[in-house]
Amino acid sequence: MLFSPKLLSWPCPRQSQAQAALLRRLFCAFYPTNLDDDDPPFTRIPKSPPRAPTPPPPPKPKDQPAKISPDEPAHSDLPFDFQYSYSETDPAWKPIGFREPTRFSPFGPGRLDRPWDGVAARAEGNREDVYGSASSRDEVLGEALSEAEVAELVERYRHSDCSRQINLGKGGVTHNMLDDIHNHWRRAEAVRIKCLGVATLDMDNICFHLEDKTGGIIIYRSINILILYRGRNYDPKQRPVIPLMLWKPLAPIYPKVVQNVAEGLTFEETKEMRNRGLHSPPLMKLTRNGVYVNVVDKVREAFKTSEVVRLDCSHTGTSDCKRIGVKLRDLVPCIPILFKDEQIILWRGKRDQEDSVSAHCTSPPQ
Repeated sequence: MLFSPKLLSWPCPRQSQAQAALLRRLFCAFYPTNLDDDDPPFTRIPKSPPRAPTPPPPPKPKDQPAKISPDEPAHSDLPFDFQYSYSETDPAWKPIGFREPTRFSPFGPGRLDRPWDGVAARAEGNREDVYGSASSRDEVLGEALSEAEVAELVERYRHSDCSRQINLGKGGVTHNMLDDIHNHWRRAEAVRIKCLGVATLDMDNICFHLEDKTGGIIIYRSINILILYRGRNYDPKQRPVIPLMLWKPLAPIYPKVVQNVAEGLTFEETKEMRNRGLHSPPLMKLTRNGVYVNVVDKVREAFKTSEVVRLDCSHTGTSDCKRIGVKLRDLVPCIPILFKDEQIILWRGKRDQEDSVSAHCTSPPQ
């Protein structure tokens, strides 16, 4: 065991100075090493020369602000008018006002060569071919699929866990949805479309616009599930140019759906019809974003025995409630006479007298 000289030089209370000096000489005789040297428990690393200062990194270029308007506006050969929703907008409806200036195009300023009129960006020129002059829709679809090929595609895409699925909501067939369909068609032959909400009142209208605006064909339809096939000769590199809408335009102002006095009735009769409808049991109770495929048929059946029908839409929202009433007016047809507390009151109109008159006129003489 080694002791430092400082410890050896300390006087011991029970030893004299002479004994301490003798012990020190004996220790140095047996251990001749120099005790003044420091013996650390690690190896010293020689000092390295100072490093040269690293030059500062070059300054990063500042991000260039995105251009609001491109150098040239986009051009599309699609022959139809561009609007937010194709299936939920009737060309026969004429707006009486706009909630925003018509110069604000939802495609962005200077990004599209079609002017925006507040409802749609009108197409100009040829309106015959969806895919342009290069190929027609029949050429893209090619030969019709066999039953085995249809069954294989349906089995692949009809299940709920299919990754190639697009949800169609109350907006119906929207403009940006067309671009989503073509993006799926780049890697898949078909796409599964799940329809919910107000648009499901008229599934035939949805199928028509999907086939007309995309150029594909529907090979499967089950309640609210559709499978849209792209065609045998579809080439993703030849897909049409679809400029995207940057925001949802504000809906124009249309005339009132419910008039103070229903057509064909007096004020007192209209008031009586509304009270009868409010106190009658609801025909159906509609849920939010539900499937309304059978609503039109049920309303038609109810009108055979009842003059007024009430639909309970307490969970659908005010906007959806009015959309449902407008669609039923055109599909049944009927006359909405009241929207109150998310309840729809429908009147079938004066059909009994018209039917009896028409039957009497068409009956053969006795």
